Order: sequence, then structure tokens, then C-alpha cells
Amino acid sequence: MTEVAKESAWFVYMVRCRDNSLYSGVTTDLIRREHEHNSSVKGAKYTRVRRPVSLVFTQAVANRSVAGKLEARLKKLTKKNKELLISQAQEITL
Repeated sequence: MTEVAKESAWFVYMVRCRDNSLYSGVTTDLIRREHEHNSSVKGAKYTRVRRPVSLVFTQAVANRSVAGKLEARLKKLTKKNKELLISQAQEITL
């Protein structure tokens, strides 16, 4: 775990939906948020109709402000670039 992850209470994440689309968000609790996307009305409207979802990317960040900025950058990426980011992150964690 990186130093940021140890100190961070904020994460930027991406989930893959049933239709293979990707959804990006921010949270302080990855497990709770994935559960909400899959089985709660607190899940995003986008993901509620595309269940189940699975967590495919996470990045610990320093604070809410950084999380929001990174999320905005992720949402602007093309699907191809998001998939590349996901595959590179998986290679690093293996």
C-alpha cells in the first residue's frame, strides 16, 4: 500500500457494468460503494439499470478535492484509454 493509501480517506474508482460500460466515481469506502451500486437505491442511476457491477480500478488520493479532479479527468478519457489504464493498473498490482 502506498503512503497516500495509508493516509487517504478518498478513492477514485471505476466499475464495469453488465453491459461492459465503465462508470467512474469517488468514495471513502470502496466496499460499501460497490455494494451500493449492486444492491441499493444509493447506487448511481446509471449503474442501477446495468447491474451487476464489478470494481476494476481504484486510486487512493489525498483528499476530496483531488478525487473530484481526477474523476473529472477519467470521465473525459475515451473508452479505449480507460481500458488501457485498467489493464496497466492490473499489471502493476500483480
